[in-house]
Amino acid sequence: MNKVAAIQMASGPNVEANLFEVDRLIAQAVEAGAELVVLPENFYQMGMNEADKVKVKERLGEGPVTRFLAEKAKQKGIWIVGGTAPLESSDPKRIRSACLVFNPQGKCVARYDKVHLFDVSLVDANERYNESSTIEAGEETVVVDTPFGKLGLAICYDLRFPELFRQLLSKGAEVIAVPSAFTAITGRAHWETLVRARAIENLSYVVAAAQGGYHVNGRETHGDSMIVDPWGNILDRLPRGSGVVIAEIDRERLLNTRRNFPAVDHRKLA
Repeated sequence: MNKVAAIQMASGPNVEANLFEVDRLIAQAVEAGAELVVLPENFYQMGMNEADKVKVKERLGEGPVTRFLAEKAKQKGIWIVGGTAPLESSDPKRIRSACLVFNPQGKCVARYDKVHLFDVSLVDANERYNESSTIEAGEETVVVDTPFGKLGLAICYDLRFPELFRQLLSKGAEVIAVPSAFTAITGRAHWETLVRARAIENLSYVVAAAQGGYHVNGRETHGDSMIVDPWGNILDRLPRGSGVVIAEIDRERLLNTRRNFPAVDHRKLA
């Protein structure tokens, strides 16, 4: 069995300060025995406005965010799912919100660009979001081989689209990392239900790392980072605040569950 961790924090507008906090939390996770650490969406920055992320965009390996991820993976000898990083896109006014996976040698072995963008109005909270104005959507689903099993990648709003997770399952996913920054209102309504549903229907582990708390820009994120097993059991969770959730991934148990309760093999509709 392998220990995996999800980090929770409330990022601010200063990239350097956020990386300092992530460094502290990664060290805490490694001290607890984590071999895989998943960071939340936008761990590097929650800016004063949506356009702030475009100002800190970078090329893979050529900016402070991606260099930090590579260095920490190598320094600690762990796998890191780097939440999201602000990578350059074909549009100078937008970024690719990229979830990057680094192995213990500090090499980027996988990249998933967020497919579903959060363009919604939350009337009850008087909040409006338009991610497509600053983010260029990705097109492909991604699964990568790791010592913990085949690792699928999804980001935040993707949780609401089960067909994406079915594609990950079809590509062999056994563990799914979901870096997120759910709003307080949508999180209270749907977060736990969605995370557990994606684990149950795909008989997979889900490692959901979330932003959680109040941010300098006035936004509140839900938090409640959790690790869920293939039967939908919550193995560890952190309702609020900065910290680490940690649990063991038992691949043999996952395979036995799929053999004894072969729901994923009983699918009849494409």
